[in-house]
Amino acid sequence: MTDPFVTPRDDTAAAAIAAIGEELDLFDDWMQRYQYIIEMGRAMPPFPDAWRDDGHRVPGCQSQVWLEMTERDGVLFFAGASDAAIVSGLVALLLRVYSGRPAEEILATDPGFLRELGLVQALSTNRGNGVEAMARAIRHAAAQVGA
Repeated sequence: MTDPFVTPRDDTAAAAIAAIGEELDLFDDWMQRYQYIIEMGRAMPPFPDAWRDDGHRVPGCQSQVWLEMTERDGVLFFAGASDAAIVSGLVALLLRVYSGRPAEEILATDPGFLRELGLVQALSTNRGNGVEAMARAIRHAAAQVGA
């Protein structure tokens, strides 16, 4: 089975946020950016069907979103999925920032970057609230580990 947890390709959460910003800036409009985000979701590791249950579901999302976390040597790795293509892409974007980081770095990385990149404003209100709920769920899990 393929490891469902996202491994970071950027050295830090801040570097991931900067890289995502640069990548989104390559596109002229939000339709192209949405397509890019959808492709990010399609490139994520497969999420096990056994985890698509209420115990893994993120509350506050219009679409169904599931997250799982594991800790390896003090580093937190996340796996995620959604039943909606654009939301899968948003999950991928969040996991690129947060997965494969120590709890302290996750907690120090404010989800305000979602607004700074224009993502929350470009989404419907429900989707914007949902992506913020995903970021809260990730940070809550990190806080539980760091406690």
